[in-house]
Parts: sequence; C-alpha cells; structure tokens
Amino acid sequence: MKIHKIVLSLICPFYAFVVSGGAVASKEKERNYTKWEPEIQAFEQRDTDSPPPTEGVLFVGSSSIRFWNLAKYFPKHSLINCGFGGSQIIDSIHFADRIILNHRPRTVIVYAGDNDIAAGKTPEVVAADFRLLVEKIHSQLPQTKIAFIAIKPSISRWKLADSMKAANTLISTYCDLNERLSYVDIWQPMLGEDGRPRRELFIKDGLHLNHTGYQLWTKRVLPHVQ
Repeated sequence: MKIHKIVLSLICPFYAFVVSGGAVASKEKERNYTKWEPEIQAFEQRDTDSPPPTEGVLFVGSSSIRFWNLAKYFPKHSLINCGFGGSQIIDSIHFADRIILNHRPRTVIVYAGDNDIAAGKTPEVVAADFRLLVEKIHSQLPQTKIAFIAIKPSISRWKLADSMKAANTLISTYCDLNERLSYVDIWQPMLGEDGRPRRELFIKDGLHLNHTGYQLWTKRVLPHVQ
C-alpha cells in the first residue's frame, strides 16, 4: 500500500497535494452552525426516546440522506439517519461528536459535497474536507468503515458537473488507499445515453431524487449496509 501511495503521488501531483494536507480545508470558525441546532437536537431527542443500537450503520450528509426513507428501502436493516438538509461536509465534521461518534457505528455512509460545490468550494477543498471527516471518525473509531456516495449528477446543477467529477475523482483515489474506505459510484448509473442526468430519477426541482432515483442508490449502497 505504501508503494501504491508513492506511485500515485509521483504520477498525480494533484492527488498528492490533497491527501498530504496541501489542499486548504474549509475554515470551521468562519461558519455559522446555529441554524442546524434544531435538527441536531431533534436527532438527540430521537436517540433519547428510542436509543439505536451501537455498532450499527449510520447515514450522514445533506438532503439526499435526509429524504431517504431508510426503513422503506432497507426493510431488513436497522439504520440510523442523521442527514440534515443543506449541509456540507464541514457541518458533519462539526457535529460528528453528537450525531456520529456517539453511536459508535461500524459503518458510516456519507453523502455530501453537492452543496459544497454549489457554494463555490473547489474540488480540492471538498476532498480535503472529506479527509478531515475520515480523520475525525477514525481518531475515535479506527475500525469503522466509511463509504462515500459520489456527488451526484443533477439536472439543476449540471453546469457544475466538471467540478463535481473532479471532486469525485480525488475522493475515489483517496478511498482506494484505505481498506476501511469505499467509494460508491452513482455518477455513471445516473447518466443517460446522451451523457446527461436521467430526468426520470428526479423530482420536479431536478435536484432531489424520486422513488426511482432512491431505488438506484439503494442497489448501489446495499453491499455496504449488509
């Protein structure tokens, strides 16, 4: 694995820049987190009222996670949904102690980066933020597996496709170097024969998934849940 990492660094300086920490991650102190408190406190109240099992599978990230009815699409599994709409990777890092680490999950499924790119963050920053999330989780739960669902191609954000693909490539390469990390490719399956996002996967806003879209995601994520 060390040889693999050295070779990648030599042939891909762009990659080496990110995984070495050269990419500047988001500055947490400059972000306002108070708007998330109602949702985070709701998660905490839910856990108090009905404590989920430890060493389970936890989903975290933005609205694509929040709107995912996990009980419906994964009926044979008891899963924890900690998605909060509009969030970026740095938000999951900030609240990790309260919504991820406290559950001591054996697997964390992450979908984020979509809003990050839309907010103007570069692929390098998105990849660096994901690296920081991984380090945050593994600092306390070194054996926990983490699966990153690729930033999706969407109709409403198609103009950002190149930046999203670049972030996906960086994160995928990073995941390849650690057996505890996985990259779930939903980008290619969500494209039609014309190379553009398949309209039948989205609700009217062209951003969020409908039932067909979640069926596709469920099929790709299921091996990481089992």
